[in-house]
Amino acid sequence: MTEPRRITSVEGTALPMRGHDIDTDRIMPARFLRAVTFEGLEQHLFEDERRGSVAGDRSQAALHPFDDARFAGASILLVNRNFGCGSSREHAPQGLRRFGFCALIGESFSEIFFGNALIIGLPCLTATPETVAALMEQVDAHPDVALRINLETGVCEVGDVSHAVTLPPNARDSLVTGAWDTTSLLLERYEEVDAAAARLPYVGGWSI
Repeated sequence: MTEPRRITSVEGTALPMRGHDIDTDRIMPARFLRAVTFEGLEQHLFEDERRGSVAGDRSQAALHPFDDARFAGASILLVNRNFGCGSSREHAPQGLRRFGFCALIGESFSEIFFGNALIIGLPCLTATPETVAALMEQVDAHPDVALRINLETGVCEVGDVSHAVTLPPNARDSLVTGAWDTTSLLLERYEEVDAAAARLPYVGGWSI
């Protein structure tokens, strides 16, 4: 029996991605939405910018945070205001999750991006601009510093310093109880699914 995965805390190093209004087309260019599955999407995050094709200057590609070796293996992404705006493509949070990120901390998130991230167990926590700036500066100075996020208490600890981070109550409850993991919830009580299906004439009982 599969039990829903409860997400109560996240710990790891971080990657700072500066800039307001970073949209989903930048995160995951549209040409990669043709994939039948989400497999391999992590390879194409910010691909146009990382290849230098947006500015036309390939010398800038190595400066992209996702190509900075100091942040390799980061599991927490730090962002600014209105991250994930633009189209509703779920490929953007899917790519980030498959890249290895287990949480995002930012000033604010697009509502649709936030929802798409929540349903795959990728918490998007908000903090004040001052807190986000302080976290980014600390990570820049010490890329190997660990961040410890407690979703239940709304605290992010960095060394002996604690920062307030927030989630809407319904999103927090969904993550910490495992309610976000709808597939596991169904598998955990599959006998009820079978019983409901047996009562529905349009699900079974067909003959040719």
